[in-house]
Amino acid sequence: MITALVQFSLPEAITRAQAREIFRNTAPRYIDMPGLVRKYYILSEDGRTAGGMYLWRTREDADRVYDATWKTFVQEKYGAPPLLTFFDSPVQVDNLTHEILIDES
Repeated sequence: MITALVQFSLPEAITRAQAREIFRNTAPRYIDMPGLVRKYYILSEDGRTAGGMYLWRTREDADRVYDATWKTFVQEKYGAPPLLTFFDSPVQVDNLTHEILIDES
């Protein structure tokens, strides 16, 4: 599995309530997205950096999403280009299901 960290600096700080409303409006586009296991929207404590943590089945799944169209969407929606960092995630702990998930690939 692959974890992607997406961050972008906001032109001005936003509150948690503002972030929740913005994120709620974009969340439906990620429902049933091929290869996406989970997404967490994130907002820094000072409200100046936002983004998401994504857990993908494969890097190819992630790369299909993070294309020029997506980068343009983020730039237009949030006023800043995204910074994208990938991490290998060979083991995950899920405390909701009480599972330890091991990626054997």
